[in-house]
Amino acid sequence: MERETLEVDLLIVGAGPSGLACALRLTQLNTAAGNPLNLENVVVMEKGREAGAHMLSGAVCDPRALRELIPDFATEATGVFDTPVEHDAVYFFTEGGQWKTPIVPPPFHNHGNYIVSLNKLVKWLAGKVEESGITIFTETSGMEVLLEDDRVVGVRTGDKGVNKEGHPEENYQPGADIRAKLTVFAEGPRGSLAKQLITKNHLDAGRNPQTYAIGVKELWEVPEGRMPAGHVIHAAGWPLDTTMYGGAWIYGMQNRLVSLGLVMGLDYANPLFDPHNAFQRWKTHPFVRKILDGGKMVKYGAKTIAEGGYFSMPRLVTDGAMIVGESGGFLNSQRLKGIHLSMKSGMLAAETAFEALRKDDTSANTLDAYPRAFEASWAKDELWRVRNFHQGFEHGMFAGMIHAGLQEFSGGRGLHARYPSVAGHRRMKKLSQLNGEQPVKVVADGKLTFDKVTDVYHSAAKHTEDQPPHLRIADTDICNNRCITEFGNPCQYFCPAAVYEMEERAGNLEIKLNPSNCVHCKTCDIMDPYEIITWVCPEGGGGPNYENL
Repeated sequence: MERETLEVDLLIVGAGPSGLACALRLTQLNTAAGNPLNLENVVVMEKGREAGAHMLSGAVCDPRALRELIPDFATEATGVFDTPVEHDAVYFFTEGGQWKTPIVPPPFHNHGNYIVSLNKLVKWLAGKVEESGITIFTETSGMEVLLEDDRVVGVRTGDKGVNKEGHPEENYQPGADIRAKLTVFAEGPRGSLAKQLITKNHLDAGRNPQTYAIGVKELWEVPEGRMPAGHVIHAAGWPLDTTMYGGAWIYGMQNRLVSLGLVMGLDYANPLFDPHNAFQRWKTHPFVRKILDGGKMVKYGAKTIAEGGYFSMPRLVTDGAMIVGESGGFLNSQRLKGIHLSMKSGMLAAETAFEALRKDDTSANTLDAYPRAFEASWAKDELWRVRNFHQGFEHGMFAGMIHAGLQEFSGGRGLHARYPSVAGHRRMKKLSQLNGEQPVKVVADGKLTFDKVTDVYHSAAKHTEDQPPHLRIADTDICNNRCITEFGNPCQYFCPAAVYEMEERAGNLEIKLNPSNCVHCKTCDIMDPYEIITWVCPEGGGGPNYENL
């Protein structure tokens, strides 16, 4: 098959905070040095229909990195930073009540931060990148890392116009090979290409396995006065039990909008636990119900979060490539913040890329200036102080709180210099180990609580229906014959978009996929106990449209 080949100097995969910060910082360095690089040879590749379409976060943004990159960001980005945090509160929920902590723990001090829509922030950054002369290729899926003797030489993009059976249609267009002197992977958590590269080049050797959480979010429009703009609430406790890691948020935004969601560690034990159901149940708490009563849900989304911390970060460079943002584990799980760290990683990578391209040397030895710069930066200082945080909750909430206190006192160390960790899916129990434990299920009322299909509608997820499934199951016999008895097919529960269901066929239950529902959270790629599900990019442009999320 003949494929078009595009030769570039720098390819950035992913138009999120880290990728765009990388591109923008590169243009600044190039301008200051008298334009030694031709920015026409720099390309940003984005799988969404536009920059920001797949961007989802809470989000309270720490502006530290942004202030370094764009000092006048608050005045330049009209409508993005119009909600500074004015008030913080932390609650612990029981099933029927709550109590407010007398003081706000230091990690939840948010004065100086902004409540933002990550979708809007990324759109604004993308506009500045394009103004600088760098091209952003939207609706372009990355399918394969191009390697030559373990050196990254670019990315192969996905074919378009292929039907479910894998046959070309009349509108068939083969993907292109974008060959680059240097490739920066900025795909966010569980990046599909970064996963390929980390595995093939063993970039995670000697590291803790990355661990994840899933955040399930809705955006509501509520009656005047329910949740003042600038008010930030974080909550722990119900409906999560004390063995689970997680918490909730409620953020007041402009125009009577409220961002709310529940974050749950993807290392829970019960295979029947359903994160979407837990979030719907959480909304029935009297405290939350009082805020939402009489309001209207307007948007929905779900996203995984890389929470393993410093010791889970892969090696960030290899010959011809660097990894930035949440693909590299740049997230503070204690503060539940990663935008500023992702941006800083992109900026540091840009400084290394600029010098490497000027020297025409993109070997791992030269690119190693990037992780060295990280180690000398405030980003390393912040991540080092929480290096063992998530792992401290391995034995539940109460033990975790003790570990967190010891870590705070000891600068992040705690009882051990490096806490051990295992991949979250390995903690899942088999049905025979549950002793009859059954999660409480919520019946959606269509006003306060919603089923998965209704929420998916509000994510504006859209895929070309007649295309090969982008959720690849290596062996469906395991799903139909083994998993059904051992784990009860947890994919039908942990997926927040009703992609997986068990359908009766000829008297037997068999796995059925609904790929068009997918909101690209990648939970299935993370939590499948048999590791036989692989998430790959669908045809470019497919997926959710997280407007204002």
